[in-house]
Amino acid sequence: MPDSSASAWSAWRSARLAQLVAPTGNLALVETRWLPAGETPDPDRARREAPETVVVTTLERESLETGETEHGLRFWDAGSDAIRRFDTVDAYPFDPEWVVSARYEPAPDGHTVAFEHIRDNGGTRDKAVPGTIRATIGGEQYALSAFDDDGRLLLVFGDATNREETYGAGRFLFVDRAEGEAEVVLDFNRAFVPPCGFSDQFNCPMPPPQNRLRVAVTAGEKKPRFRD
Repeated sequence: MPDSSASAWSAWRSARLAQLVAPTGNLALVETRWLPAGETPDPDRARREAPETVVVTTLERESLETGETEHGLRFWDAGSDAIRRFDTVDAYPFDPEWVVSARYEPAPDGHTVAFEHIRDNGGTRDKAVPGTIRATIGGEQYALSAFDDDGRLLLVFGDATNREETYGAGRFLFVDRAEGEAEVVLDFNRAFVPPCGFSDQFNCPMPPPQNRLRVAVTAGEKKPRFRD
């Protein structure tokens, strides 16, 4: 099981803040450029035409209209205005009461859940959900959908702190699971602001109805803070 101690949380938080200002961290993304249908992305050419502080990567998505693969380029600037102005991400103090034991139930292969994305004007994209996380949170039982994010479970959730205290569109939480094990831990102290909270060039999924908690989760990150 993951280390959910206060010292481990402190180390996680330091690493998290460092990652945000890295050359390809959340604060460095200055442009996401989707290409016309049939055009092949050329990151090397785009890089030659960009300032020397910029890194260019590729990405893909499924078109909401046709279902076909769309190609794009992302431009990451190590000297971005957001990095220069970034101060910190406010967070609640570590609270062991928000380390919640839960159970993971695998779903049949190919199981998907429709996630609305923040920049899709109400459209949804299906994401593979390998299983359901059953947990009791704030005295209520939930069946949570966490999708696969490069081999890790990523829980996109909302709660009663959103907008007033924490990022309005909800927060993210990685859930580590040992192969074949049913028990998992939801360490809400490591709940974090999604990438779209640092750059409007990200298109983050929003919490589906079953992931909207009625309790106030007073743990984890709140909101980014910028100078000036």
